[in-house]
Amino acid sequence: MSCPSSLRQIRQLRTRFRILPLAAALLLGGCAVYHAQPLPSGDSLLTRDALARVQIDPAKMPLPALRAHRFDPSNGFDIDDVAMLAVVNNPDLRLARDDLGIAQAQAFSAGLLPDPQVGISSDYPGAVGLSRAFSYGLSMDLMAIVTRGANKRSADATVRKTDLGLLWQEWQVVAQARQLFVKTRFQDEALPLLAQQAELTQQRSTRIAHAASEHNVTADTATAALTAAQDARKQYVDMQRAREQSRHDLNALLGIAPDADLPLSGPAQVDPVDANTLDAAVAALPQRRPDLIALQAGYEAQEQKYRAAILNQFPSLSVGFTRQRDTSEIYTSGFAINLTLPVFNRNRGNIAIEQATRQRLADEYQNRLNAAYADIAHLRADSAMATHQLADDEAALPELDRAAAHARDAYAAHDIAIGQYVDAQSAALARRVDAATAREALAEQRIALEALLGSAIPAPYGDAAGAIDKHTTATR
Repeated sequence: MSCPSSLRQIRQLRTRFRILPLAAALLLGGCAVYHAQPLPSGDSLLTRDALARVQIDPAKMPLPALRAHRFDPSNGFDIDDVAMLAVVNNPDLRLARDDLGIAQAQAFSAGLLPDPQVGISSDYPGAVGLSRAFSYGLSMDLMAIVTRGANKRSADATVRKTDLGLLWQEWQVVAQARQLFVKTRFQDEALPLLAQQAELTQQRSTRIAHAASEHNVTADTATAALTAAQDARKQYVDMQRAREQSRHDLNALLGIAPDADLPLSGPAQVDPVDANTLDAAVAALPQRRPDLIALQAGYEAQEQKYRAAILNQFPSLSVGFTRQRDTSEIYTSGFAINLTLPVFNRNRGNIAIEQATRQRLADEYQNRLNAAYADIAHLRADSAMATHQLADDEAALPELDRAAAHARDAYAAHDIAIGQYVDAQSAALARRVDAATAREALAEQRIALEALLGSAIPAPYGDAAGAIDKHTTATR
């Protein structure tokens, strides 16, 4: 009597063993496969030759002014070419885009439903005449479904915050690239003037030193001329070092090899912002600045985390269904409920943490808004002073140029001494350097002011529905 029963059990086991590989193949068919990714062994900085092959689509730029500019560095990089190259090749922006990819993956993970849990057990009796007992069960965590909506909204808001943070970082990189362009162009303009001044003062020092050796002038006169020559030489050397530092900073910002000398071209002037436009931009600042909108999205994400923590204070519930058979071949069906009793914890700690975090984000937003208004007011006042200073320098230049021209003619006719000639030339050169410095300061302030004011936020960023990965794909 036991042989047919044993044969039947063997056939059932064979059938199960045939089904298990098929079920495993179906379950693992959509699984990810590991692929090793070795680290790079060298640098990826752009060389001078590689720069000539760079192509940039203006439609993928984060600012309207750059989207309207055609990238064409065949005759050198102008201020917008430099900004566009910074957007696509800045190393820090590459990391920021990676962070956005992580945030998007986390939002995808938050939207997935929890996997059901399957429980299988089997007992084989040692006594003759008894059947194999088994128990099959299927269960699912219901609380994970209850909190899924809040977690998904929080993750989506985090994606939007990260996307807007990336947009704000791109704007800052654009402003830094433009300021470094202005600074470098100013230094290229000032270096010949300082070199001329150093040469003039050195000529005067040499001649006065010769006159002192023949006792035609006093020693203190020669010392004063030598000191002036050394000061002029120091100014020239300091400017050379500053120019080298600016070039280094610009190459690092653009992701260019340090030995690649980027050819710059075009004016370094920046048009002023109209007062009415500026006032309107300040009034709409919370809707214009990506960092402020990003903080708003971060606050919304924290609101949803706080909501999820509130929901998690209720009992954790897991529901399942079972099908069983004992050794006497009695079949039973039932269900199982696992319930966490909210007696001691009740998730009060996490609720307190999320509530305190929400308050901190609200204070951070207020502080950032206050700082934005204060920085804009400071730059407006500073730009006004720089404008007046530049006007004074430019107004004084014609008279100084005429005096320098008269001194040159008089010195050529041997009507004045070399000291008077050099003083007149140095005064004109110094005022030209002052004017160039004022133009540089004014241009950098205007660039900073434009960056602080923000611009029109594109729909994927300003829309309350959340950020889409359009920005990521546009800049990769």
